[in-house]
Amino acid sequence: MKIFNLYNKTIISILFVITFFSTSSIKALDKFNQADRVSDYFSGVLLLNENQYEKSFDFLKKLNGLETSHANYSVKYLYSLVNSGNLKKAFDYSKKLEKQKLDSFESQLITGIFYLKNSNINLAQKYFLKAKSRNSRFILNNYLSNSLYTWSSLDNYNLSQATSELKKLDERFENLKKIQRVFLNCYFNSLNTNNLFEELISNKKIDFSRYNYFYASFLANSGETNVAKKIVNSALKLYPRNLLLSQYKLDLNLGNNTSGFDCKSKEHVIAEILYVTSNALSSQSIYPLSDFYLNLAKFLNKDFHSYDTLLAENFYKVDNFEEAKKVYNKLSKKGKAFQWYSSKQLARIYIQENNKEFALKLLEKAYNNLTNKDTYETFDYAEFLKNNEKFEESIIFYNKVLDEVKKDHPLYTESTDGRGVAYERIGEWNKAEKDLLASLEADPNQAYVLNYLAYSWIEQGVKIEKSLNMLDKANKLRSNDPYITDSLGWALFKLKRYKESKDYLQLAVKLLPGDPIVNDHFGDALWKNGNQIQARYYWKYVLSLEKTKDELKKNIEEKLIKGL
Repeated sequence: MKIFNLYNKTIISILFVITFFSTSSIKALDKFNQADRVSDYFSGVLLLNENQYEKSFDFLKKLNGLETSHANYSVKYLYSLVNSGNLKKAFDYSKKLEKQKLDSFESQLITGIFYLKNSNINLAQKYFLKAKSRNSRFILNNYLSNSLYTWSSLDNYNLSQATSELKKLDERFENLKKIQRVFLNCYFNSLNTNNLFEELISNKKIDFSRYNYFYASFLANSGETNVAKKIVNSALKLYPRNLLLSQYKLDLNLGNNTSGFDCKSKEHVIAEILYVTSNALSSQSIYPLSDFYLNLAKFLNKDFHSYDTLLAENFYKVDNFEEAKKVYNKLSKKGKAFQWYSSKQLARIYIQENNKEFALKLLEKAYNNLTNKDTYETFDYAEFLKNNEKFEESIIFYNKVLDEVKKDHPLYTESTDGRGVAYERIGEWNKAEKDLLASLEADPNQAYVLNYLAYSWIEQGVKIEKSLNMLDKANKLRSNDPYITDSLGWALFKLKRYKESKDYLQLAVKLLPGDPIVNDHFGDALWKNGNQIQARYYWKYVLSLEKTKDELKKNIEEKLIKGL
């Protein structure tokens, strides 16, 4: 993965240089024409794209004044300021741009949000109107500016008028308009608020599970704490891994009815609108812009700690592990549910950093510190142990889960599967087979369980025809999955259907080019199809892979001498 990331960064760097030096942008650096100034701009932009915001800011701030001749500079600089936490400096710089008649959508947005945070609603409205009037070619900008202007103008509207303004928003954002409609009714103390919340969270087409929290928060803030608890408990049965709900349940049970969100606060609602925008951008891997809106949301509602989960995840996705760890460590102090979640994410990072032992100790401590260990937390810990080759220990915790759940519980199939894999890995095949069959009996359409059981039978040389049928089913459930494709090809190989086997295994190699076993299988299929030279090439390639285990190396060395 890091190799591909390095490759992508190199390509981006090359494209940046080509674009930068083949346009008038370089002419804008006449007064900064020293090589180190060009390097500062180049470094600042690249670091911004890598989510290294403080370092990006350090380079870009050296070029103050470049905005007069290079418009893109001011936008990049604003991103670096906001994303490095320098909101006051971002505001001051935005005002400077305004005086120079160089303001942009971003600078007007920052200025409006700064005034909103400081309770100057009239000036906030003024700058949101400026942003709205730009008619940006980016539909997301238009949606944001129109939404923020509407919310900053609520003092001039009644509910009916505000709803009419909301309806004017781009119809492509219909689901987001539904969210805002609920918040509008809450803001105006409408008797219809409960009904609209119920309508939103019961939507079967779109996942609005997050808004169970906002509904419960609204009820608790209205003095209906017991009803809020019922909403949270009911929602957690459907969405047991929802972090917001899990933490709020703990808070309510401790008598802490104060949530980090109030729908009667313009700042809080606008923060949520910015968060939803940030989340959408993150899903498209546009991380610097996602973080820009996310940090503006955090500025408006600093006590809504859930926002930090997206911030940390954005850092993680670009391999900025140090910043991700800082966010998770901070978040872990905000509540027991946040602590468990953060510990799991930190353990994931430490494993990525090849520090498995520390990760194991970290999560063991976090699990033991849980006051009330629920079934899902125990299952997550069992999965973590299994995935890190602590198979015997994982079985202990899978047992605890299976002692608590019935066969129709979602965790039954996952736990019997997980425990079955753990049993197989420690050589207890009879128990493994029993668990895997039990998992499939509860849910016959689990592609990966079908694959695991069928492949195990194939390796043992038993039930090959049945395995082939199972793999064919798995392939239909998960077409083009590299592991299932490999297993299907290998089953055909075992049945001496070498030509068909070769076709599937060739596809598996294309889907998973760096896997030793897949390449070894393809080499075998090539040999049986009379392509001995190509077979030797793939076997030798397997020997060069770091992940190839010693036993496989020994087998391949024998095949290179004797063939099949």
